[in-house]
Amino acid sequence: MGTLIERVRAVQRGEAPPPPIAKLFGMQITEVGEGRVVMQMKVDGRHANPVGTLHGGVLCDLGDATMGTAFATTCDEGESYTTVELKCNFLRPVWEATLTANAWVVYRGKTTGLTECEVRDDKDRLVAK
Repeated sequence: MGTLIERVRAVQRGEAPPPPIAKLFGMQITEVGEGRVVMQMKVDGRHANPVGTLHGGVLCDLGDATMGTAFATTCDEGESYTTVELKCNFLRPVWEATLTANAWVVYRGKTTGLTECEVRDDKDRLVAK
């Protein structure tokens, strides 16, 4: 039985299509390791909330996608996973930037797991966790 990490690496190399949400938002996998993934996404005014800054839901989507992909790297072929709870702390406003989300698996049990993620802007400032 294979592991999903090979599928994640194929997406990173462009040999397999990304998930629809990654395609919609332009998320790209830049690094893959077992239990660890880095993704990037360019954001601009198209992603703004009514006051003009990056919509918090977009940050949550980037974090959720990155954490889910990190968790997927620990799964065997045929295993399934889903987000049970999502909490995001917004630390700084964003208008336009290339965001980098770095996620890692903290705990991997038989039925539940825990992942964490930090999202930084292109000046390496922490914008969300």
